[in-house]
Order: sequence, then C-alpha cells, then structure tokens
Amino acid sequence: MIRRSRTDSLGKTLKVIFLVIGVVFLVVGATTANFSHQAIGGSDMWWKIIAIVLVILVLVIAGAILFGTYLWQSKARALHAKMKQARVSIAPLSYDLRELEGLPAPVQRYFRAVLKEGQPLVASVNVEHTGTFNMSETGEQWKPFRSTQRVITRRPGFVWDARIRMAPGMAVHVHDAYVAGEGVLTAKLFGLLTVMKQPSTPELAEGELVRFFAEATWYPTALLPSQGVRWEEVDSRSARATLVDSDISITMVFTFNDEGVVDTVRAEDRGRIIGGQVIPTPWQGRFWSYEMREGMLIPLDGEVAWLLSDGAKPYWRGRIQRIEYEMTYR
Repeated sequence: MIRRSRTDSLGKTLKVIFLVIGVVFLVVGATTANFSHQAIGGSDMWWKIIAIVLVILVLVIAGAILFGTYLWQSKARALHAKMKQARVSIAPLSYDLRELEGLPAPVQRYFRAVLKEGQPLVASVNVEHTGTFNMSETGEQWKPFRSTQRVITRRPGFVWDARIRMAPGMAVHVHDAYVAGEGVLTAKLFGLLTVMKQPSTPELAEGELVRFFAEATWYPTALLPSQGVRWEEVDSRSARATLVDSDISITMVFTFNDEGVVDTVRAEDRGRIIGGQVIPTPWQGRFWSYEMREGMLIPLDGEVAWLLSDGAKPYWRGRIQRIEYEMTYR
C-alpha cells in the first residue's frame, strides 16, 4: 500500500515536470521564432531568450517545491488521521498518590517531583522543536532543523514532522512516527524526492515505540502504572520500565538525578539503520532544563545518542520551543 502510494506520487510528479518542460520549450520556441521574424539584433535577442528561460526555470522549481510541500502535508494528514483512529479512552482521569504504592523508591521520588496529586492525565501533546541533527553515520555533519510533533498517549503514537536545512533554500522533510503499532521513517528532499524510506518492519516499529517511551518525560502521566507501565528497581537511582503495545514489548532503564527527575533513558537494542540494515544497538536519551508546564515538571532540552564501542555518538539535539497539552478533563 505504501509502495503504491509512492509510485502514484512519483507518476504525478513526472507528469507535472514533463508538462512544464513542454511549456518551456513551446514558449522558448515561440519566442525565438517571433524574435527571428522581427529581425531583432542577434545579441539582444539571445539575452532576452536567456532571461525568459531563467524566469521560467525559477517558476518551474518554485512550482515543484510547492507541489512537494502539498504531497508531504497530505502524507502527514493521513498519518494523523490513522493515529486518531487508533486512539482509546484514558482511565483514570487524574493522578492518585495511591498509584505509587509498591513502586521502586527512585520512581516514587520521580512522580512526587514532577506531578501533584489530582493532576489530570495527558491525552495528547503538540510540540515544536528546534535543534540540530547529525547527518553522518561516522563523522560530524550537524544540520539545523525545525519540527512539529503530535503525540497521543493511548494508544501510544506520535508523528514527528521535521525540516532539516541541508543548505540555503534546500531542506529535507522527515517523517518519524509510530502509528497504530507501525513504524514510519521517511525522508524526502523538498518533500518530493525520496532520500530514504524504511520498510515497515517489526524492528522499525519497536524502535519507534522506544522513542515514544523515552520522550514520555514530556508527558509524564504516561509513565504511571495505570497507563500500562511496569516498573522494577535496579538500584537507588535507576529503575527498569516495561511498556507493551499489542504484540510489541520494550524495556528501558530510567536513571534519575539528585533532584529525582529523569537524567537518562537507555535501551539496550534499539534498531540502528546502517547501510539499509537494522542493527540492534545500545541507545540513550538524555534530558535536562526542567521547567513547569501545565502543572508538570518536564525537560525542555534533550540529546539522543547511539552507544558504540568507541563511545557515545549523539545524532539529535533539540529544545522544546512550544508545548501544548490536551488533558483528560478538557
């Protein structure tokens, strides 16, 4: 189904490009014939033809970019609609301190630090980020990005829609998502030309659910036991958390700092894409700059990295510029 949609889009794009090229040739041909007919001086004639061609080419490029943006936004709407269809109701409607009974000590300290009793549970989130993304697998090639992200806490899902600026006037559009139990990872230049598209596999879905779980520090009520999270103590500063969605089960280790909030989140075998292959690799998210938002203490800054044999390799650094919540009471 995805391949068919991609082929249809490519076919439409080629039709538009060929149509515009045809128009360009017709206009240039007509202009040349007209100038020749009027016996305009050779040098002046060709400068005018070149100017006209350049203007038309600029219009063609602008049209292609607009068309790519339209296609990209259509894909985004489809992902959001699918995620909304998978949404389920949340219970209970608010945080009760009795949920903490029997939880590991560092987890209890965490919830006491970031939530107040009676806090409505988060149903959905809209986030805007800015930051940098490392485009190189082996080196340092950081590029600025801006992104929007929509999260629904039950059933777990998110759609990250980013623009990574490769060069002035040149942006790669990225969809990174977990929707209805499926992973999505697609990148297109101008939203039109495919740079990378990962097939929907169980490994990709698991990796995207890892991202949802790690980023739950932005919507901490999703980490409560009532929301399906099972906690086990590791030591006085860390705990192991497990989340199950349909037939996908993931376990991560949350480490807490002196203030009791999450410092790092680690997965031992998140799928890393190398040469088109998905390789299980240790992965870590790190969070800081905690501030109050809608009665919850959340981190505004974060960094994620692959933990390789020669050390950590960060590839995403971002900051929340705006965050809006839909709570269970609204």
